[in-house]
Amino acid sequence: MFIEPQIGHSKNEKRGWIEVVCGSMFSGKTEELIRRLNRALIAKQKVEIFKPAIDTRYHAENVVSHNENSIRSTPVQFANDILLLAANSDVVGIDEAQFFDEELVKVSRNLANAGKRVIVAGLDMDFSGNPFGPMPELMAVAEFITKVHAICAQCGGLASFSYRTTASTKKVVLGEKDQYEPRCRQCFNKGNRK
Repeated sequence: MFIEPQIGHSKNEKRGWIEVVCGSMFSGKTEELIRRLNRALIAKQKVEIFKPAIDTRYHAENVVSHNENSIRSTPVQFANDILLLAANSDVVGIDEAQFFDEELVKVSRNLANAGKRVIVAGLDMDFSGNPFGPMPELMAVAEFITKVHAICAQCGGLASFSYRTTASTKKVVLGEKDQYEPRCRQCFNKGNRK
């Protein structure tokens, strides 16, 4: 479990950093994001949460996990929108980061440089097993990275891939268990060979 770091600075000195929570679908990324943000809220920190406007699977505004835990958020079209909206916050949460444009890396760095704790959650790989959107670069500039895993729907092993069960070849297909399942490397490769 991730425990918030104590970096040895005075309470009045703001030091920002970036945390990335990544993994496959159904691995608990959003659940972990919500857990961390709730801890910040309990500590009476000013928290702002964002998600891409295109993600309306569970709710138009709230960030919602597959387990139906939710937290208030603000949907935004572009990563740069976050800078203005998060100006007065201590902690910034960003869900489904893979759907944002590449500016998310610069936005996250600017927020951290301004003394904010930035927690970003997203898929590290797309349905083809390739790095997804701004996630690889976010992981490169983050101070803390947590990779979470699901359970393979085929063999019960540790899953780190999101296997698409439909024929679509579009990079972004919003879906749930009706279109994706978590798979281990072997079962993912076996499915792609068919």
